[in-house]
Amino acid sequence: MLPTPVSTHRKHGFAVRRASLLSRSRATNLAVLGLAALALTSFLINIHFYFSVPSSFNPHLNRLVSLPDLQHSLNHLIIVPGHATWKGTDPSLRMQLEEWAFESFQTKPEPSRLEVFFQHISQAAQLALADERSLVVFSGGQTQRTSTTTEGESYLRLALNAGLFHADTFSRATSEGFAMDSFQNLLFSIARFHEVTGVYPAKITVVGYEMKRARFVELHRQAIRWPAAHFSYIGIDVDGDNSRARQGEHQNGYLPYLSDLYGCHTYLANKRRHRNYDARYPPYYLSCRELRPLLEWCPSDHTQLFSDPLPWSAG
Repeated sequence: MLPTPVSTHRKHGFAVRRASLLSRSRATNLAVLGLAALALTSFLINIHFYFSVPSSFNPHLNRLVSLPDLQHSLNHLIIVPGHATWKGTDPSLRMQLEEWAFESFQTKPEPSRLEVFFQHISQAAQLALADERSLVVFSGGQTQRTSTTTEGESYLRLALNAGLFHADTFSRATSEGFAMDSFQNLLFSIARFHEVTGVYPAKITVVGYEMKRARFVELHRQAIRWPAAHFSYIGIDVDGDNSRARQGEHQNGYLPYLSDLYGCHTYLANKRRHRNYDARYPPYYLSCRELRPLLEWCPSDHTQLFSDPLPWSAG
């Protein structure tokens, strides 16, 4: 008998190898599909858990921070809106212009205005020391091209370096680093209070310019429907004739917000974008999800009040 042709053996071997490769491929595909199904299931479970549990009771979020027990009993929010960024390290030099970064229209403010910034900070510190259930939030984003820090952080750093809280480890003061205007100073500070304490404040005190009182009390407070009985404003202005500053505030601050309560349309929205040099995006849409509808509220009727329920309102 003649030997089997070599080509037959090769065909048989190829068929065996092909069957083996196909079986491995099928097994690999099944494994990949199984892993994909497992990953998808895990993802859906996490998404459901994340959006169904309030952030203040979400153990995954709570494990990210470690807060003193004292902070869970706080109910008084003290807000200091920022107006510039302190770049220094020595508080005794705070009256020197080169220690600060300003917006273009603030290029050469009077030295007395620098002292007013410090008075705002000092007044807030005194209020906090007198009320053990208060939290100071220094609010203001990275609004200056010549500084890599935020207004809020710089105010807090100045307060601590100057010993205004009487202790380096004072825990009832923090910063809010995303606000680009006065309305955001108010709303974002409330959100920051919630991030720190897990609750919303029962009362608010704002320490700022006296000339901006009407803007905060009549417009911003109204826009977020905060009860007037639980809202206070302490105004401190530069000594002397402030008539020009008051006129500028009325023209460039009060009137624009009067016609655009939430500051989200052309003129005020452009100011926010212009100031946001570092393209920062606030985290409060996730950390304070119950505030998200208000944070996103921008009615076509520029003065239409937000009417959905809020954590501090009955309806």
